[in-house]
Amino acid sequence: MTADADLTAPELVDADLRAADRADATRQLARRLADVGRVSDLERFLADVTAREEQMATGVPGGIGLPHARSSAVTVPSLAVGRVVSGEGLDWGAPDGPANLVFLIAAPADGEGEHLQVLAALARKLVHAPFRASLLQAPGAEALAEIVLREVCGR
Repeated sequence: MTADADLTAPELVDADLRAADRADATRQLARRLADVGRVSDLERFLADVTAREEQMATGVPGGIGLPHARSSAVTVPSLAVGRVVSGEGLDWGAPDGPANLVFLIAAPADGEGEHLQVLAALARKLVHAPFRASLLQAPGAEALAEIVLREVCGR
């Protein structure tokens, strides 16, 4: 994986995500990206993510939500991560039920290669139950970010 080691950071992780629905969860994670300057226009980015979600649900088996978009509002390829509060999974359209882990992939409009690299690397890891369990059991945002950087970015 050649993704930048700065793909995510503790400030882009919500280890205690409480959201009414997937739109609320996406907004909360996108806000983290905007707050650190990785997204220059929150509403534009959210519109792009919503348009992508309307094409096809991005829930995958194993309790995972993978909202993602390429957007002119994204300044640097980024990954925001949310761990949904236990028992409050969010419907992301996966066949096996609600998502407990949400990965918001943000890529610049001209960065399709990076977008697909991140998505592929993440998907390869998410099929493994021990990886998902390590994220669900991590003690906080710093540990979650460290696991993602190590396992997905090869850092």
